[in-house]
Amino acid sequence: MELRISFLLLVAALSSTTTNAHNVTRMLAKHPSFSTFNHYLTVTHLAAEINRRRTITVCAVDNAGMSDLLAKHYPLPTLKNILSLHVFADYFGAKKLHQITKGSTTTSSLFQATGEAAGTSGYVNITDMKGGKVGFAPVDSDSDGPMATFVKSLEELPYDIAVIQISNTLTSPEAEAPTASPTDLNVTSLMAKQGCQTFSDMIVSQGVQSTFSDSVQGGLTIFCPSDEALDDFRPRFKNLTADGKASLLLYHGVPVYNSLGMLRSSNGLMNTLATEGTKKFDFTVQNDGDDVKVKTKVVTATITGTLIDEDPLAVFKIDEVLLPKELFKAAPPSPAPKPAPKSKSKSKGAAAGGDDDEEEADGPGPDSEDLAAADEDNSNDGERVRGGCVAALCFSLALGFLAYFC
Repeated sequence: MELRISFLLLVAALSSTTTNAHNVTRMLAKHPSFSTFNHYLTVTHLAAEINRRRTITVCAVDNAGMSDLLAKHYPLPTLKNILSLHVFADYFGAKKLHQITKGSTTTSSLFQATGEAAGTSGYVNITDMKGGKVGFAPVDSDSDGPMATFVKSLEELPYDIAVIQISNTLTSPEAEAPTASPTDLNVTSLMAKQGCQTFSDMIVSQGVQSTFSDSVQGGLTIFCPSDEALDDFRPRFKNLTADGKASLLLYHGVPVYNSLGMLRSSNGLMNTLATEGTKKFDFTVQNDGDDVKVKTKVVTATITGTLIDEDPLAVFKIDEVLLPKELFKAAPPSPAPKPAPKSKSKSKGAAAGGDDDEEEADGPGPDSEDLAAADEDNSNDGERVRGGCVAALCFSLALGFLAYFC
């Protein structure tokens, strides 16, 4: 009996690892009375941030509550700050809300976790009140209106994500404060103030700042090398021609807005501001566990921080200078390992034939790059298919095991 129980627990554990990640948009789509809230999670790119996180709570407000918020005509960046107050970086299902230790707790919202909030203004107090009610209030709230209270649970994946309804929106002076539009920002000044002074100075000195600024309106993503990364690169930069220097700097900009969540979910080749005609100047964005890496044919960089992520502008700090193959030679490949000694029992003819086959298999085919790109495009689908197969196999093994012993 103990053996059977242990086996079933193992099967359950294996099956749970194959479950698809949560998708808050699909969860809320089952509840039409929250369509407005769902829409603004998408257009503010909060949905992508929620989907990439684990252990999270979304406090949804119905369409009537959102109408009251939208009537104030906040700009989209301010709406994002307000809605990020409604997303907690911890799991609070209905059961946990009514079992809060000592009756109250304070949790961090995405407004705090993303660094947008000053001081403690991104924290929310949760209180288990009399009569079974649970209240929510930002720590810096000065509203005279009613406290937002728990209404019901909408969707829950225990200890992963809880989507709950609250009675009205959460208010905070900090979240509602006017926010400068990304199109009004000085991109080079922003980078200079947040650890990318050297890269900012290079952009100005080479006279390409207008290309970056003019691209913001239509959408722009910048990968900004840290000052430390550029310190070692300065001698190589000086050896480039004027056109080469400009191309290198523009190579770090993508003329499309990509949030961090979008980069995680859409791996593949990207053109850059330096792309022109036959000059590809492209690179590949690829996930590596929790990291997002930018790969050229010469070097691989990792995103280490976010300077700004507000549609239509995103600026990410990276730990390496991106080197395009159009300007720099790729490092020579490592020498192939020597073949293992051949067995004396094999005939010379067979051994010779084996060598020919091995060399042909090791050499890259003419379409190897295309196949690699296709593999990257289909990686997410492949993971889901493999996950489903493993879950089905585990379930079948469990049934067979029970039938045998019972």
